[in-house]
Amino acid sequence: MNNILKIATILTWINMVIWGLLCAFFLLGALTSGTPAYLVVLILPSAVVLHSYAAIQLQKSIRNPSVPLSSQTPTGIRFIGFVVLFIGMILASCDRRMWGRRLLLLWPAGLALIGILMWGGVFGLRYVETELWSGLPLTLVLAVIGMVFAFPFAILLALGRRSQLPAVRMVSVAYIELVRGVPLITVLFMASVMLPLFLPAGFTIDKLLRAQTAFILFAAAYLAEVVRGGLQAIPKGQIEAADALGLGYWRRTRLIVLPQALAMVIPPLVNNFIGAFKNTSLVLIIGLFDLLNTANAALTDPNWQGFAPEAYIFTAAVYFCFCFFMSRYSQMLERTFNRGHRR
Repeated sequence: MNNILKIATILTWINMVIWGLLCAFFLLGALTSGTPAYLVVLILPSAVVLHSYAAIQLQKSIRNPSVPLSSQTPTGIRFIGFVVLFIGMILASCDRRMWGRRLLLLWPAGLALIGILMWGGVFGLRYVETELWSGLPLTLVLAVIGMVFAFPFAILLALGRRSQLPAVRMVSVAYIELVRGVPLITVLFMASVMLPLFLPAGFTIDKLLRAQTAFILFAAAYLAEVVRGGLQAIPKGQIEAADALGLGYWRRTRLIVLPQALAMVIPPLVNNFIGAFKNTSLVLIIGLFDLLNTANAALTDPNWQGFAPEAYIFTAAVYFCFCFFMSRYSQMLERTFNRGHRR
């Protein structure tokens, strides 16, 4: 048994080295040939997840021969399905040809399928409470869904801060400055511990929903200041030209002001997205386990002690791939939107 376990460990390390070389090879080819590197960086990790999951399950079955591998398959399939679905939705969102109604239809349908996979309770899937969600799925849910809802809220806050209406401006300024003046841990603690104290007896809000709301409110305040910087950079002549054409405030903002403002602030926006993705590890303070905290928790199991290098290398690779993807994709968008300004 010990020899078999050593062989499985060696195979796991060989697997990680091979996939690392493949990632480096394809990434180098993409950078030198002009192929969009973000496609390579995001597609390959999904293959790494699939392949590494099989190796990990092999080691688990060797360490615990009394637990049949087939009994672990449904959970593994749901995890893999979630990762593939989420990565597919992200890739589709990166294609500018999908921007529009098709993308608006894709995300609700994709989120519905993801909800079925994660919650279960239908089609023979075992029901899983949100308090048991963990790992990479929880990280993606908090980061991606948080940014999807925080971004439009941030735009409204930025417009409100520049509004001519005193009440709207004061409320927007007070919210932005208040939220930016406290750390994210404080917001999470308030949402998880303090909020239930103000609710009626017997009324509770799901812990994951509270954490997700805290992420949205916190990220929106920082994104609002980034968007406001873009709005202030718009020349006054653009607004005067829109007024001369007879455009109202909302049409002028939607068609002329916001497209130019957002194109100017792509780097700081993506910087906030990357920070939000990494800040998901702070949910440990309220009892949720993201990707990093799940790896830490797994290493406390005696059966998995001694595999810390593999766990942390794989976790770091996943974080790097997603963050590098966002960085490269933002650079591509920046070059695309700034073509008309080049000389």
